[in-house]
Amino acid sequence: MIQFKAPRERDPDAPNLFAPGDLVRHKRYGYRGLVVAFDETCQASEAWYRSNRSQPGREQPWYHVLVHDAMHSTDAAESNLTAEWQPEEIRHPWLEHFFQAFLGDRYVRNERPWEFPRP
Repeated sequence: MIQFKAPRERDPDAPNLFAPGDLVRHKRYGYRGLVVAFDETCQASEAWYRSNRSQPGREQPWYHVLVHDAMHSTDAAESNLTAEWQPEEIRHPWLEHFFQAFLGDRYVRNERPWEFPRP
């Protein structure tokens, strides 16, 4: 029997809703993913931002997400993400590079910095 878990309550003093290791789902595109790092605001180039189909606000947290069953990562605005209600392990080739364990509803991040180029 699958137990559904509600998203963690947002800490009113926290600057962002999600943290590295959190499992998320994109509201518009439906993909599952794993937060590996975040920026307080969108740090991507203006050209990349203009090419983004949904163009959510730049002045909100943006997350670097490993996309489940994909070979790439993506950057997503906080307003486009929701906590994953049915947490299951993520399959991604970079998983073991950035995470050390899966605790059943989230991953434990290691100390390796997120050093991939910004879009």
